[in-house]
Amino acid sequence: MDEKLLVGLNQTKNGGELKERVWVELKKIWRTAFPASLTKLTSFGMFVITQAFIGHLSKVELAAYSLIQIITVRFAYGILLGMSSATETLCGQAFGAKQYHMMGIYLQRSWIINFGAQTVLLPIFIFASPILKFLGEEEDVANQAGYISLWFIPVLYAFLFNVTVQKYLQAQLKNMIIGWLSAISFVLHVLFSWIFVSKLNWGIPGAMTSMIITNWFVVFGEIVYIFGGWCPKTWKGFTIDCFADLFPVLKLSISSAVMICLELWYYAVLVLLAGYMPNATTAISAFSICLNIIAWEFMLCLGFFSSASVRVSNELGNGNAKAAKFSMKVNVSASLLLGVIFWALCLIFSHRIGYLFSNDEEVVKSVLDLSVLLSFSVFLNRGAVGAGRQSIVAYVNTCSFYLVGVPLGVLLGYLFHLQVKGIWIGMIIGVVMQTVTLGYLTWKTDWDEQVKIATERLNRWLLRSSEES
Repeated sequence: MDEKLLVGLNQTKNGGELKERVWVELKKIWRTAFPASLTKLTSFGMFVITQAFIGHLSKVELAAYSLIQIITVRFAYGILLGMSSATETLCGQAFGAKQYHMMGIYLQRSWIINFGAQTVLLPIFIFASPILKFLGEEEDVANQAGYISLWFIPVLYAFLFNVTVQKYLQAQLKNMIIGWLSAISFVLHVLFSWIFVSKLNWGIPGAMTSMIITNWFVVFGEIVYIFGGWCPKTWKGFTIDCFADLFPVLKLSISSAVMICLELWYYAVLVLLAGYMPNATTAISAFSICLNIIAWEFMLCLGFFSSASVRVSNELGNGNAKAAKFSMKVNVSASLLLGVIFWALCLIFSHRIGYLFSNDEEVVKSVLDLSVLLSFSVFLNRGAVGAGRQSIVAYVNTCSFYLVGVPLGVLLGYLFHLQVKGIWIGMIIGVVMQTVTLGYLTWKTDWDEQVKIATERLNRWLLRSSEES
């Protein structure tokens, strides 16, 4: 047979094998990413819906809610989400290594650690009004924000269980139940908000009551699912073993929390900076609307990051470095494709976005002025994939956001008088620096070394189950 023909046949065969491998990997990714993304989109979507209902009450209420939701709530949620990422890593590796009983122990440890962390954060919500005044925010906005802050306390304790249970279930590919619970709660939240705010005219209490009811609805459904026997391999009931090795798990949890919090808090700092602009109420309202759109899209990214964490952790726990590396490449490629799609959608519907959240023409015009920057931020909002190296990611985020993004934003916004646009340009430059750096670090990752680290960690923290004793 002709040599060129043989080469062509081999290339075709190899190309077909690669397509098949990519397709198989995509199905594995979507099995985790779809319910994870659905959960995060609908869960965060409740914040966006609440903002929309409150935003149509008045500009002051919109600015007050925005301050609390983006600064204090995101502050606490970032800590819970970040610390729960350690649960995701540990449960994913335990599932890959077939140490199923350890997953229930890791879940209980995360409840203990996160409950303590959440309780320590309570003063921030109780004293939100004086804190915001101290930071220089307008008095009427700060007073209203302090009132809204108290309503968020029950919601935050619901987060505690919701976030940790989600990590536990998705590691064993059972998080579809959370996706459906979150989707149902989202629909209920829209319905209750419409009844309580639009029909009964309860205002802020009505919007926040709906938020509390629907968030605890999800928690109740999750607890019934776990305790009802649908996780027989991984849930063996409460055990005293959950108090063992708390300190090393806490250390890993803090590293994970810092990685995500530094990114989420970055946007809170930017909102605070917007609060010092002329006509601060409008600046905060418009900026927060755009940031919530970015954050909502970021929830979809987090679904992919969760999938990447689960897939990589499973393969590392199983000792397969090549499969972990291939999964990461496919995940990043799919995430970039989604970024292009949402970039285009933001440009197409830019003139209508502001009206979803406010009837105030000044706010709507300000949102429209930021629409181009918003679309590029959405494209760049692919976030950080740590590949199990949370400490390195934390350093990268610190340098990118706080040593580059914030100073540039202040310089452009205040000294060059670009106002909110200047702050946003600084933010984009920080995100670009983060994306390039993390992309390089992921490309240079020694996956065989990551397998070794995962194996050592699993063996060090392994507790024998009662069935093995």
